[in-house]
Amino acid sequence: MSKFSLVVSDVDGTLVTHDKVLTPRAIAAVERLHERGIGFSICSSRPPFGLRMLIEPLRLALPFGGYNGGSILEPDFAIVEQKLIPLDAAKEAVAAFQAQRIDCWVFVGNQWLIVNPAGAHVDHEAHTVQTPPTIVPAFTDAHLAASGKIVGPSDDHDRIARITALLQQALAGRANVARSQAYYCDVIPPGIDKGRLIALLSQRLGIPREEILVLGDMENDLEMFRMAGFAVAMGNAADTVKRAAQAVTLSNDEDGFAAAIERYVLDD
Repeated sequence: MSKFSLVVSDVDGTLVTHDKVLTPRAIAAVERLHERGIGFSICSSRPPFGLRMLIEPLRLALPFGGYNGGSILEPDFAIVEQKLIPLDAAKEAVAAFQAQRIDCWVFVGNQWLIVNPAGAHVDHEAHTVQTPPTIVPAFTDAHLAASGKIVGPSDDHDRIARITALLQQALAGRANVARSQAYYCDVIPPGIDKGRLIALLSQRLGIPREEILVLGDMENDLEMFRMAGFAVAMGNAADTVKRAAQAVTLSNDEDGFAAAIERYVLDD
C-alpha cells in the first residue's frame, strides 16, 4: 500500500508538456491513482476557466485551485473559497508594471482583460487557457476591485525577476507576488498561495500532511512544498525549487510527472 493518500500537482511546467499537452502516460498515472483510492488534485496560476479542459481526462473529483490558490472550486465550478486583490494593491501593481513597460493582464471572474493585444505572450496565454482575451482601453477601478490575479509578462526574464522583487517588497502584507514562469510575474491576494489548497484538502479529507505528495517546478510552488509531506521538483525546475524538494524527477517534456507518480506513489 502506498504511504501517500493524496497527490497535488502544479500544471504548467509539471503536469503538461512545454506545448501544454497532457500526455497519455500522465493520464494513465492519474487513473491508477484513482484505482488505488489515492486522491488527486491540481493547483495552478491559471484562472479556473483555464483548467476546465483537464477536469474530464483526469477525472477530477476533489476541489482544485486556480490563481495560485486564490480561487478554490469544485469540479463543477462551484466556489469553495475565493479572494480578491485589494484595490489599492491592484492599482499599485498595474502602475509598477506600466512603469517598467510591461503590458500587464487583469483576470476578473471568467474574463482575461488586456490593453495591448500585441503584447508579450498574449498568443501563448490564449493557447494555454483556450480562451481569448477581452481587450479594454484601460483598466478601471471596477476591473481592479474585482481582480483575482494580475500578471506581468515579459520575454526579458531579468526584468521579471526585478519587478517581482520590487513588488514583493512594495506590496508586502497587501498582496502575494511570485513568478509562475520565468516570463510571468503573478500578483494574487494577500495570505493566498498554493499551500492553501493543501491545507484545505488535508482538513476536508482527514489526510495528514505526511501522506500528501506534491509536484512543481517554480517559485510559486514552494508554499505547496512546505505544506506537504513529500515534494517532487521537476527536472526543468529552478535550482531553488529543486533544493526545496525531497526528490527531483525528469522534466515535464520527458513525462517527469508520470515517472514520479510511478516511482514514489505507485512503487513501479
